[in-house]
Amino acid sequence: MYSEEVTSHFENPCNVGTIADADGSATIGSAASGEMLKLTLKITEDRIVEAKFRAFGCPTAIASGSILTELVTGIEVTEASKIRASDISNALGGLPEDKLRYATYAETALKTALTNFTFQ
Repeated sequence: MYSEEVTSHFENPCNVGTIADADGSATIGSAASGEMLKLTLKITEDRIVEAKFRAFGCPTAIASGSILTELVTGIEVTEASKIRASDISNALGGLPEDKLRYATYAETALKTALTNFTFQ
């Protein structure tokens, strides 16, 4: 059912946690609803130097948060803002249709965290 990439990021997620002094952050969903993704970003000179996530949900939710942190770490904010749910899904080897919402949550968390950074 899941690709090798989803399984890998679920079993060994990257960048789990929260950045205490984050420059941008966002929480999408809630643990009470059974689906939540929190993203925190550290940004220096318009470059994302660190990204961490916390997720509550199925393996796809965790994998989407994990791959998102890998995709954005080290790139400029303007490049990160171009990342879409389809990029996240593709990086995970494709997601089942009924699980695409987790890539959308990850995209929304990224856009919201970047917006929060922009308005600081």
